[in-house]
Parts: sequence; C-alpha cells; structure tokens
Amino acid sequence: MLLMRVFEKKGERIVAVCDSELIGKVFREGEVVLNLEKYASFYQGEEADEEKVEKELRSATSINLVGERAVGVAKKMKLVKESEVMRIQKIPHVQIYKI
Repeated sequence: MLLMRVFEKKGERIVAVCDSELIGKVFREGEVVLNLEKYASFYQGEEADEEKVEKELRSATSINLVGERAVGVAKKMKLVKESEVMRIQKIPHVQIYKI
C-alpha cells in the first residue's frame, strides 16, 4: 500500500508518497539519514493506489517519494531514471522539482 499526502500553498503543490511499511523506521548510510519515524506525518495522508498517485504527480510542483512502489510510479511515468534514485540502506528515495 502507498501513503500519500498533498500540500498546497501559494500555487505550489507538494506530493509526498511512501510505501506504507516503511513508516516508523529509520534508515542510515554514513551521514545520510532517512527518518520515517520522526517525519512520518509528512507522508501519512491517505491510502492511494498507483493510479491515484499518478494523477497527483502530474500536477505537482514538487515530489518526494520513498520506497520501491512509490519510486516505481515515477519511473513508470518517466519522471525519473534509476540513475537519479538515491538509495539509503537499499531504500529508494527521490525528490523532483518542476521549475
């Protein structure tokens, strides 16, 4: 399952999506930390399927994705290539900004 939260402010639209089983966990690799315990609320919005996530990503000005399924949606849409994906303890993480 995917968890998605959409933030809208002053014409900006941030879409945050995370694989649900990652919420509450902390991943570290060197000095890089992906803290899904402390920042769980950033992603905890509604449950969403891939179709709904795709719809929201199309109109986003900023995208934050964590997990194989979440990042997989962006790959399928050709918003990101595998070479652009950061991995922290093998967990994929992507931030996309539309300028």
